[in-house]
Amino acid sequence: MTVSIRSFIKRRPGIVFIVSAPSGAGKTTLTRRVLDVHPDMCLSVSCTTRAPRSGETPGEDYHFVSERVFRRMLDANEFAEWAEVHGSLYGTPRRMLESRLRKGQDVLLDIDVQGARQIKQHFQGAVAIFVLPPSLDELRRRLAARGTDERRTIHQRWQRARHEIQEIEGYDYFIVNRDVEDAVARLAAIIAAEGVKVCRFIPKRKPG
Repeated sequence: MTVSIRSFIKRRPGIVFIVSAPSGAGKTTLTRRVLDVHPDMCLSVSCTTRAPRSGETPGEDYHFVSERVFRRMLDANEFAEWAEVHGSLYGTPRRMLESRLRKGQDVLLDIDVQGARQIKQHFQGAVAIFVLPPSLDELRRRLAARGTDERRTIHQRWQRARHEIQEIEGYDYFIVNRDVEDAVARLAAIIAAEGVKVCRFIPKRKPG
């Protein structure tokens, strides 16, 4: 009788992959591109009270809701994490996240450092990845090149970036986004490696 190797390995639950970065570092591009490499992953779509930007699609990039609706969802404990960023509220819907994980599907979260702390606290085994710009000067240049913000807003985002980078000690990995193709490859490699860790399939035996 042939015994499958897989019979010794239990199906693992899904993994939460957190990607955080200062505004302008390129995390949104990386998270979208890495799904081409790992198509079985699910990208969590956050709720936000900010207005859609040019080119953004409701329900695909974000669930755009009013502050009243967001606060109602918050009171009902419908968010796995939430934060206020640049004057707008952002939150990850809990039901979708937990449902995907139970089915064994990996979920990618594009969230800030505040949300990352909450997810790491409540979801055991979550993997946090911080995306860095090549330099703060390059980050300022990228923010200005987007052409979507006023000079004052750009300066505020740049100042916030300096504080966010100090949170990197709470992360498991970092990627310096000098070149998009290289950064996507590194992110994909982290996801692949974490997905085949033995400890995620076979629980550690208790001593004795």
